[in-house]
This record gives sequence, structure tokens and C-alpha cells, in this order.
Amino acid sequence: MANSAGLQFVSSYAFEAMQKVDVARLAALSDPELRLLLPCLVRMALCAPADQSQSWAQDKKLILRLLSGVEAVNSIVALLSVDFHALEHDARKEQQLRHKAGGSNGESILVSQLQHGLTLEFEHSDPLRRLRLTLSELLAIMNKVVDSNGEFFLKSSELFESPVYLDEVADVLCILQAELPSLLPIVDVAEALLHVRNGDWFLCLLVANVPDSFNEVCRGLIKNGERQDEESVGGRRRTEALRQLCQMNPSQALNIRAMVVEECHLPGLGVALTLDYRPDTADEAVSPLVAYVSGLLLGTNSKVRTWFSMFIRNGQQRKRESSSVLWQMRRQLLLELVAILPRSRSTHVPNDGNMEEEVSSGYSGLREEHVVKASALLRLYCALMGIAGLRPTDEEAEQLLQLMTSRPPATPAGVRFVSLSFCKLLAFPSLVSTPEQEQLMVMWLSWMIKEEEYFESAAGVSASFGEMLLLVAMYFHSNQLSSIIELVCSTLGMKIAIKPSSLSKMKTIFTQEIFTEQVVTAHAVRVAVTNNLSANITGFLPIHCIYQLLRSRSFTKHKVSIKDWIYRQLCETSTPIHTQLIPLIDVYINSILTPASKANPEATNQPITEQEILNVFQSSAGQGEGSRGGRQRYSITTQLLILYYILSYEENLLASTKQLALMQRKPKSYSAALMDQIPIKYLVTQAQGLQQELGGLHSALLRLLATNYPHLCLVEDWVCEEEATGTLPLLRKMMLPDNTCRYTQSQLHQAFQKLPSSSPRLMRILEHLTLLSPGDLIPYAEALTASMALLLELAVPRRILQTLNKLWMGLNTVMPRRLWVMTVNALQPSAKLVRQQQYTQNDLMVDPLIVLRCDQRVYRCPPLMDIVLHMLNGYLLASKAYLHCHLKETADFDRQSQTVSNLGVPGQPDAPEVTREELKNALLSAQDSAAVQILLEVCLPTSEEQQQQQQLGANTESLLSSIRGSMPGKSKRGSLGPRARGCVEDAEPEGGLLSDLREVQCLICCLLHQMFIADPNIAKLVHFQGYPQGLLPLTVAGIPSIHICLDFIPELLAQPQLEKQIFAIQLLSYLCTQYALPKSLSVARLAISVMGTLLTVLTRAKRFSFFMPILPCLVAFCQAFPPLYDEVAGLLVQVGQVCASDVATKARDVDPLIARLQYLKEKPQGAVAPGGRSSKLTLPQRTAEEHGGADPDVQLCYCVEATFMDIISSTLHGL
Repeated sequence: MANSAGLQFVSSYAFEAMQKVDVARLAALSDPELRLLLPCLVRMALCAPADQSQSWAQDKKLILRLLSGVEAVNSIVALLSVDFHALEHDARKEQQLRHKAGGSNGESILVSQLQHGLTLEFEHSDPLRRLRLTLSELLAIMNKVVDSNGEFFLKSSELFESPVYLDEVADVLCILQAELPSLLPIVDVAEALLHVRNGDWFLCLLVANVPDSFNEVCRGLIKNGERQDEESVGGRRRTEALRQLCQMNPSQALNIRAMVVEECHLPGLGVALTLDYRPDTADEAVSPLVAYVSGLLLGTNSKVRTWFSMFIRNGQQRKRESSSVLWQMRRQLLLELVAILPRSRSTHVPNDGNMEEEVSSGYSGLREEHVVKASALLRLYCALMGIAGLRPTDEEAEQLLQLMTSRPPATPAGVRFVSLSFCKLLAFPSLVSTPEQEQLMVMWLSWMIKEEEYFESAAGVSASFGEMLLLVAMYFHSNQLSSIIELVCSTLGMKIAIKPSSLSKMKTIFTQEIFTEQVVTAHAVRVAVTNNLSANITGFLPIHCIYQLLRSRSFTKHKVSIKDWIYRQLCETSTPIHTQLIPLIDVYINSILTPASKANPEATNQPITEQEILNVFQSSAGQGEGSRGGRQRYSITTQLLILYYILSYEENLLASTKQLALMQRKPKSYSAALMDQIPIKYLVTQAQGLQQELGGLHSALLRLLATNYPHLCLVEDWVCEEEATGTLPLLRKMMLPDNTCRYTQSQLHQAFQKLPSSSPRLMRILEHLTLLSPGDLIPYAEALTASMALLLELAVPRRILQTLNKLWMGLNTVMPRRLWVMTVNALQPSAKLVRQQQYTQNDLMVDPLIVLRCDQRVYRCPPLMDIVLHMLNGYLLASKAYLHCHLKETADFDRQSQTVSNLGVPGQPDAPEVTREELKNALLSAQDSAAVQILLEVCLPTSEEQQQQQQLGANTESLLSSIRGSMPGKSKRGSLGPRARGCVEDAEPEGGLLSDLREVQCLICCLLHQMFIADPNIAKLVHFQGYPQGLLPLTVAGIPSIHICLDFIPELLAQPQLEKQIFAIQLLSYLCTQYALPKSLSVARLAISVMGTLLTVLTRAKRFSFFMPILPCLVAFCQAFPPLYDEVAGLLVQVGQVCASDVATKARDVDPLIARLQYLKEKPQGAVAPGGRSSKLTLPQRTAEEHGGADPDVQLCYCVEATFMDIISSTLHGL
């Protein structure tokens, strides 16, 4: 500030002494320094202290002794003797007066009419008048500040400008503020002092005498400050005042700088404080200025970044001034830059620097201790130029280029420095303006290419700048300038607006002088793969370059084989997986299948060979799928990536079949034998536990499995795997001691061979195996499956069968495909085993029904039947996927071959494909329906089982008896409910529900339920085909999803075959009882209507064969839906009348029968006595011979009457 340069400010030593009230330090001050602090010391000595300790009493004596020799103390004591209460009262009156007068300088209550100037009045006044004069002047300035609305002004005040009375005015000011703090808040006083000359000096004295207010004053000045301080005089005065305050209290300078950033005000002050308090000695670390400015521009706070960028932009618009904080900052940064340049490179020294110019013909590189500083400076200049818009001077540009093209030592920091320098050249090519500078840059780039291998090996880093050079060259060749900009911004760690047009010069240099496309391609193949590539290795790696070259099809264009490099890199991977690996595999597969151009369809890359793939899995598949014998040569990451490659390759091959057919290309697919040797399910299970490390690889594998291998994605398998990862396996592992007996495969095989005598030993072995994890069970898989047929013998304990089932399900989670093949071959009938016919995976996918061609005893062994049904479900799904792939593989090529012969015939080329699709669907439907029919046939009891059930009083037709009760006339039919079971317990404890047949039926019904849900068309097809009526109670009660049959029963009733109509009505009767829904009611009404219609059109013979089996169904209709009674009764009377009319000439009791039917229809309650015991109308007792020899119509009439009685009985009992 003007005229304050010659004044003595409070030193930091004195301020610290005041802060700590260090009397010894205060005594050491000189008289001029002590004079500045007298107002506070005098008040301290005269006022009653709050501290009554003995130590303070001694310090107070020292202060009094210190003040006793100072003459100015007397005047300060006189100032303190004034009545400040009256003074404050008058001051507030004057404030009110000024407020009413609009702030004009009219009459003053504090000061009467002045006879002389303010200075003379102050000189001749007593202490009270001095206080009034100063207070009046100060209040006037404060009011004007309030009324100025933020516009800066400089108040000319004689009182604050006279050098003779500055000390006395300062004393008065300090006393006023201390005694009248409510009238004169120190922050407002500080704000007012900025508007007078010598205000910074007064401000420092005021704060020094009230040291506790330092932070409060500084925060207030910053908060009221300008966003850009160098734009106005007021901003510069405020900055200078705060700098003086910080010089007085340097320990708080960094806190004040933090306030500046927090408020986003006074950016020049933050820079000035950083410049004021830089270390005197050059430290090895980055300088405070570089760290501070980098933090502002590269931090996450966008508001701070914009604020400081505006400071840089606005500062450049003014002429270069040595007093400007911005130019001081730039000067300091340039000095730091020159200081670390190699001495042979700093040939241009700043004009006002004291360094000597030094030219050396020899070359010296960047010193190792300066590399980190150099990197920080480069990033800072990038931020200043790219974010803040700094326009470097010629001097700055020259020194920057010298630094960027210097050669650092081969250390990780040196690699980082070269990468930053290279990206800065790309971001700001304008730094290279002369031919000499361009030649210097080309030489430096050539040095980079030559030394990158040495740097990579010597620095011990996997990501060197050589890959970045290669990647940029590829981007330039493919004209992907936006990718170069992304690469530069990513390396520099900041978002910079780079115009693609500015890269034209660099593009020319790269594509024509340094890296031609052929050189790039040839060089890329020779680049070594990254060892143990993982996401932990950051930076730009060879994989980035290869990926970009594959995308641009450079390898196929120049006929360079890249297959071996990709295979080696996939084999050198570890977790966590690198994010570029999956995109690399995808683009590599695309380059194999899709030619680079239509003109050259053979320009494709070679796929990985089957032998190379087998080498990766040889440790995992040495003993079959999922075997873990021996130490793995390749990591799990490599095996998962190769698996992803194979599955994705096959999927893309199918997807691009049409395009390949048009180009007359048919790339080779991987053989089924190869796929059988890959432990797919085991690898996916391993990947499930490594999802965090594998990124998106696990989900990608699941997607490919669900598409191409649906039989490996069964819901039951996922549920089993969830159980395998719960707490139960941990408990089992705890139960397995380390020194436990480990059984061998031969011991297990021998125990199987000696059954049933070896049952206890076999049980111990199997129980031990249940404690092992599924992966550890793999060596025992062959022994377990090969001996399955031995368990079909009699006297094998059920517990052994259940334990084997449990072990099989565990193995199924890690090696399903091979396990299924071994199981199917082991369960063949003994006659087939003699022929030693061994099925393969392909055989079972082509014909899934092979699974059901097993030993007949399996059908009555529930644990083994559960395994067979699981395999059947899997192979049915596998067959669908197999046929779908086969159709896509061949259809497009067959269609292409027929295009020539069918040329010119509209629609003709599509006919073969449509036909093939229909044939495939028909084959799949036939397979599914055949499997369902075979399983339903298995549910039928054998003759021996029927005899046994008859002896026990139970049969399969009574499944619904527990739901709807016993039907009239069938009270002796057995029941599978608890009552029936209780009745037969005495006769045979193992009968009833506890039978192998019943358990097998439940297993089959569960599978059919799943199949019907997955594809309702299967249910429709099976029921249109029909099956034995005796199975209807089983299917309706055991298959919950069978209610969907209600949708197509009307269509089944419309079929011309009587057998299908009869089956539909019988099925409907059970469905109505099981599902008494509104929809069932409507379908039942339709069925009754159909029966009435058919009654009028059927011949006599067909009428008998139609109505005899379906009349009992009417009982079920009425039992489920009583409102149908009238319709059913009308139908029964109508049937009786039709039959009676045909036999009127033959039957002797037809008329009484019809009369009884009419009576039963009109008064059904009369058929039963009040006690519900005897019937008023009793049916005549007829012998079996009379029924058998009677006319069919007569038999039908009698059956109608019996049906009537059953309906009435069941209805009345229901009421």
C-alpha cells in the first residue's frame, strides 16, 4: 500500500510473544517494536485480570517495570481514563443522525465545529476529544463502506495519513476497538482500514494488540474479498494487507491459504502466500508452488478449478508487470524448470537470472533425483496450458521442449517421465515451431524406440512407453484421432480440449518418418508378452497395441500371423483379470471369421489349434473332466479365458453362417471330442468363487453356457451348488481329521464287488466320501459309476443307495457330461453289457431316449431312478441345442448350394430351410413325447405289484380318494391316503405309500411337471396321444402343472376319434375334482353339451362304447360342481330314453325304469330315507349273468340308473 513501505510493522517475533504473553520475549524487544504494542500492554497492566495466579502476578510486575520507562504510556493511560459509556452513547446517536441524513457529513454529535484541520485539532485536543475525533472519522468510513455496495473507494483522511501522529492515532484506534467492541467489531474496522492510506499498517497494529482475532479478521477479509483480486485496486490492497498479516504470523499462512481456496476468493493471495513461504533450500520433493497449483487445477473440485483458471486467463490479458502475482508465479516455475534441466540442455537462461550460460558439446541426461520434480512440472504445465489456458512465452516454450526431450535414467519414474513428455508433445504440438525443434523431437522419438526394451528390463516395469508409441502409431494409421486424445488425457490424468486438426503435423511425422503401418505390424508381433498379466499392472501394455491392430485388421492386411502371440499372452495371465483380455479375444475371433475385405476372403487370422487348447487343459482333464491330479501348469485364469474363447468362437461361427456361406467360406469348428475333454462345469464352478477377480468373465461364460450348453445350467444343479457352498460343507470338513484313513479307488471297487456281504464296509467308505468336496471326489467317479449295476441286486441296504445318489449329485456339479456317459453305460441291461456297447456323448445327444434303455430293475430303485431322470432331462435339453447348432451349421450352406438351381423362382430358396426347421421341431416333439410316454408306462404297476396291492386293498386308481372320498359302489377300492395306509398296516407294514413304485411315481411326476412348465406344448401333445386311463388319478394328483390341460380339452373334445373324446372327459372329471375353478365349470358344461350332441348322432354300438366309460365321470362333475346337477340329470334321462326306445320291443321293465329316472330327476331327496340309510326306490338285484347277457342298451340303462343313485348319494352326503 502507498506510503506504508517506510513504516515499521510488527515482527513475527513480537506477535508470537504477544500471542503467548511471553514476558521474557517482550522484555527483549527494542523500543520501536515495543511502542507498537503499548495499547495492549497498558490495558493488560491496568485492568483487573481474570488470572489470579501467582505466576501472572509476577509477570504483571515485569510488564509494569517494562512500561515504567516508556513516555508514551502516560498518554495511553489518559485515553483509558475516559468515560467510554458516554462516548458510546454519543457515537450511536451520531450513527442514527447520519442514517437519517443519508450518510452526508452534516452536524456531528461526537465532534463540534472544527476550527482547524483534523490534524491540528488532534494535536491540540485532550484525550477525550482525540477519541471523539478518531471515532467520528472511523464511523464515517465504515458507513461509507456499507453504502458503497462492494465498489472500492479510497478515502482521503488527513488523520490517517499524517506521519507525525500515526503512533498516537494507532493508540487511539486500538483503545477504541478494545473498549467499544460492540460498536466497532474488529472485522468491520479491518474492512474500513482497507479504504485509507497506511491501512495495512493500522490493521497489523490493531490485530497485534488483539492477537486472538487474527483468524477472525483474515476470514472476514477473505470472505468479503473479490473473486479475482488482481482485477481491481481494492483486490490488490486486500491481498497486500493479508500478506502483511501473514508475515506477522507466518505459522498461519497455510491456513489462510486454505481459507482462500475454501471461499474461492483472492486467488492471487493463495499464490502469493505460497511464494512468500517457499523453503529456502531446494528440497528433493516437489516444490510447494507446484504442489499447490497442481492441486487446484487437477483436484476434484470443479468450482475451484474454474475459479483458478479464470485467474490465469484474466492475468494474461494485462501487460507483463513484475508486481503481478501471476507473473511472479510463472517466473518462479520457470526458475524451477531451468534448475533441473541437464546442464548441457539449459542453453537459454532467463534474462534476469543470475545463472551463467553454459554450452557443452557433450550430452548429459536428466539426473535421477530430478525426475519426479520434472514429471510434476510437466503435469503442471499441461494443466496450466490445457485447463487454465496459459499461453507460454517463447522462453517458457523453449525450456519446456528442452525438458521434455531430455533423457531420464532407466527407472520406473523415468518411464513415467517419458510417457508424460510424449503425451505433452501430442497435446501441445505448438511447442514445436521451428525445423530445429522438429528435428530435436524426431531424434528424441527415435531414441524412445531404440531404448524402450532397455528401459522395460532395467526399470523392472511391465508397462513401458514403447507400447504407447506403438499404440499412437496405430491410431494415426487408422485415423482414430479421438482415441489418441483419450490416450493422452488418460496418461496425463486430466481432461484437455485437444483439436484433432492440431495433430496433423504429428500424424505426418509418425506415419511417414517413424512408424509406417508395415513397421508397426511387424514390430508388434516381436513385442514380448506381459508376464503374469493382471489388472494390477497399469499403464499401456502390448495387449493394447495388439488389440488396436486387430481392430484395424493390420495383421491380415500385411499377412502377419498373430495367433501365437495371443496364445502366449493368454497363457501368461493371472487374477485379477485384465480388462483388455475379453475385448482382445472378441476382436481376435472376429478377425478369424470375417475377412478384412470382400475382395480377399482368405485374409483372416488363424484360430488356436486343438492341440494347443488341450495343452492348457491337460492338467485339469488328465483323468477326465475336472480332474485335479498333479500341479497345474496353467492358471485358472488361462483356462477360463481359453474356455471363453472356444465357446464364443462356436457361437460367433453359428451367428455368421449366412455371411460365410455367401463368401463360400466354411471355417472349421472345434470337434466334439475336444469339447468332451474340457472340464466346462468344473471351470465355471471355480469361476463362481472368483467373481471379484474375474470381472465380467463369469457372467459372459454363464451366458454362453445357457445358449450352447443348456444341460449344464439346470436349476437343480445350481441349487445343489448353493448347498455345497453353505455352512454344512464346512462342518463336514471339520469332521474330517487330517490323519483320517484315506480309501483308495481299488478298495471302493472291491467293496462293491463283495456285496451284499461287504455292506458295512462299503457304507463306511461311502460315508467318508460324503465328507469330501466335489472336486476331491473326481478320482472316485469311475469306481462309483462302474459298480452301479451291482446295487440293483436284492438285499442291498437302502442307505447305500441313498448315499450313492448323494455322491453322484455332488460329482454332477463338477463333471456332469463325462459322469452321465459313464452312468448310462454302467446301467445298461446285462444283455447289452455282454455285447460291450459303449455309448458316447454324441450318441446320447442324438438319441436321449438311450438313457431309458437301462436295466428294468432301475425303474423300481428310486435313488437310481432319480439319477436316470436327471440325466434324461439334461440330454433332452442337450439334444435341442445339438440339433439347433447342426441345423444352423448346414442349412445356410445347403441353401447357398440350391440358390443357383432355384435362381429366378420367387420364394423357392426359403423352402428347404423352413422344411428343415419343421422337421427339427417335429423330431424334438417326438423325443419329448416318447420320453413322457415311457415314463408314464413305468408308473404302471406290474402284474405282481397289482396282485400285491389287491391283497393289501390298495390300487393305483384311488389317488384322489383322499380328496373326494370314496365313490358310491366303490367303497372297497383302496386309498393311498393315510386311512388306507392305516387299514393295511396290520396286514403288511411295507405296503401303501411306503413302496418303491409310489416313490418312483413321485419322481417321475416331478420331472413331468418341470417339462410341462418349460414347454406346455409337450403336455398338449401327450394328452392328444393319450395314455392308460388308470394313470389319470396319478397324473392329475401328482403333476401340479397339469391344470393347463383345461386350455385344450375343448379342442380334444372336438376330435373325431371317440377314444380321444372319452379320454378328454375322463381327464376333465379328475381335473374338476382337483381344480374346482370357474374355468373347470365352463369346460364341464361344454363336455356335457358335447355328450348330449353325440347322443343324437352315434350309432347303437358306438353309443354303448362311448357312454359306458364316461357315465362315472358325471358323478365327479356333480360332486365338484353341484349346480351341474340339473344338466347331468337331464342328460342321464335323455340317455335312458334313447336306450329304452331302442329296446322297447325287447325289454320287459323299460317303462318302470324310465319312470324311476324321472322321479329321481324331479325328487332326488325321495331316493334316500330320512335316516339316510335305506332307499325308497331300491334297484333290483341282478346277477352278473343277467348283466352280461343283457342287451347293450339295457346295460346302459342300468348303468344310467346306478349313476343317478351315485350322484344323489354323493350330493346328499355332501350336504
